[in-house]
Amino acid sequence: MAVSGMNYAPEGKPNPVVKKGEFVFSAIALDHGHIYGMCKGLIEAGGVLKSVYDPDPKKVNEFTTQFPGVKPVRNEAEILSDPEVRLVAGAAVTSERCALGLRVMSAGKDYFTDKAPLTTLEQLEAAKAKVKETGRKYMVYYSERLHVESAVFAGQLIERGAIGRVIQVLGLGPHRIGDPAQRPAWFYQRARYGGILCDIGSHQIEQFLFYAGCKDARVVYAAAANYNNPRFPELEDFGEANLVGDNGAAHYFRVDWFTPAALDAWGDGRSFILGTKGYIEQRKYTNIGSGKPGGGHVYLVNDKEDAYYHVEGRVGYPYFGQLILDCLNRTENAMTQEHAFKAAELCVKAQMRADKLKEERTD
Repeated sequence: MAVSGMNYAPEGKPNPVVKKGEFVFSAIALDHGHIYGMCKGLIEAGGVLKSVYDPDPKKVNEFTTQFPGVKPVRNEAEILSDPEVRLVAGAAVTSERCALGLRVMSAGKDYFTDKAPLTTLEQLEAAKAKVKETGRKYMVYYSERLHVESAVFAGQLIERGAIGRVIQVLGLGPHRIGDPAQRPAWFYQRARYGGILCDIGSHQIEQFLFYAGCKDARVVYAAAANYNNPRFPELEDFGEANLVGDNGAAHYFRVDWFTPAALDAWGDGRSFILGTKGYIEQRKYTNIGSGKPGGGHVYLVNDKEDAYYHVEGRVGYPYFGQLILDCLNRTENAMTQEHAFKAAELCVKAQMRADKLKEERTD
């Protein structure tokens, strides 16, 4: 059973897009377990992980166990001054991700950060200015689309016109906290993790922009609550929002920390994508009651077919190879900078305007 999503790191198949040693990267800041998925994806695409830095020796030891060829260094500056390193991957505390990115880009390197990439609009403006100043990339690991095969396949179906024009995306992003003691203190501190809509809501907003082909959107409604965690008053364990894209497409999402213990995955993540000629449902990590274990379940209905696809192990994760080539060729095929920043902007704006729901008790 997957205890929590904090250490979600899918295993893909090696699919190198470069020769060995042609793309060297390093890791700084191991505060979130997503750093493992980020590095695995780049390695499978042909990247070479050279070095790692984190002030916590325990985190570094765990990291080097997973990546035995990586070299621990004494400080961040050793990586930032290394001319061989082209990109730095980082999973810092959410509120500190932008500051790390500014230092990385100032050192002339591209930056690949865990989501959410920042927590305030002031940080967003600083990141935009630094990208403009340096010409470096500030890319984001929106893993619930980029590192999930059903999500990749749904995008391919939409691209080939399987459901016509996308007019609505409904996203469900439940998560499991697991043992609270295994979570770091910053996870429960609102200013540091950014709030639930900024944090795990960033996945949902990014997917909406991508699937619906929106360059911008507005937040119509947003709300958050702490329904069941009085021990951690700054934690939001429930959030929801409604957005409308610049092309008229609609979006609703719900994110929460209420995955029950019996579920065989850390969250029953789903999305429902409605088009003018059909619809797609994704069951990303599990398919309860079906007898079809694991993730990667995609359902498609249109005028020509009513189909089920089990894509786990069949689609792969093209984003990482595209990102490497984008860094080498200065292109934007994996994700545009505009898209990465727009998703970040909207998740912060949703968090800023969120109504605070109150717990209603009947006992």
